[in-house]
Amino acid sequence: MTISVPAALAASMNHDAAWLAALPSLVADLQQRWSLRADGPLRHGMAGIVLPVLRTDGSPAALKVQPVADDNAATALGLTLWAGNGSVELFEHDPSSGGMLLERLDATRPLASLAGTDTVTDVAAMQILAELLARLVAVQAPAGVRRLADIAAAMVDETPGAARALPDPAERTLLGTCAAVVADLIGEAGDRLLHWDLHYDNVLAGEREPWLAIDPEPLAGDPGFDLWPALNSGWQEIVVPSGDVERTVLRRFDQLTATLGLDRRRAAGWTLGRVLQNGLWDVEDGSAALDPAQVTLARILLEHRML
Repeated sequence: MTISVPAALAASMNHDAAWLAALPSLVADLQQRWSLRADGPLRHGMAGIVLPVLRTDGSPAALKVQPVADDNAATALGLTLWAGNGSVELFEHDPSSGGMLLERLDATRPLASLAGTDTVTDVAAMQILAELLARLVAVQAPAGVRRLADIAAAMVDETPGAARALPDPAERTLLGTCAAVVADLIGEAGDRLLHWDLHYDNVLAGEREPWLAIDPEPLAGDPGFDLWPALNSGWQEIVVPSGDVERTVLRRFDQLTATLGLDRRRAAGWTLGRVLQNGLWDVEDGSAALDPAQVTLARILLEHRML
């Protein structure tokens, strides 16, 4: 099967015309190499494609192809180490292209579909995510994976320049506070294998297990640095409509830290590290203000004196 590059993918990746041009032949080569037959319509995100396929024994799988980048360079390594324990299973990997043959999950049933919009379903969904995360971070990170200590040190160094780009003095102060907290934690940045992006849409329903994590961006560090995506899950759909943002954030935070057995102060500190990271990225992208949701989350953690 020769695929056509979706127009939306081409528009989002117009900076990488060479990769887009090579994509149809790359997919065809991987299908031939791994003896795959297309088994459904191609899906895509902002930076890659997923093609449902059948293997030679008739079992379903998913062929994923995206450009190799810093954030996904260790994805196959992480999936290999987890070996399907809480994560999607990796069957094949082509290091040169980044192509991966994965266990097929149900892309129409992310954990967000279970979370709904009420507290009861959100508690249930957050517990599923927390238990998956606990299994993932139980693995020690190997050599060759990016280290949180290095990333955190770079963030602290970048903060003064980024803060100057924020007109709001309160936001400048908040960014500096986050950086100071991170600076105090760098000496014990941890060695667990982190997912780095585990939120409700990165957990899909499966057959081997009811729910499994997908799309990791492996990092070696403290599990507390992995909490922000979960805390931020469904912010506009669940957290804000709850009518009590503070209570919802604290309930989620307590649920995550209890399930993972984390020290709440350290976890709060590393969560502020994610707020710092996101703020630095926003400023780098030209924003003159921090994301209001990030500001709210940071202030809740700070006001409750978890630090």
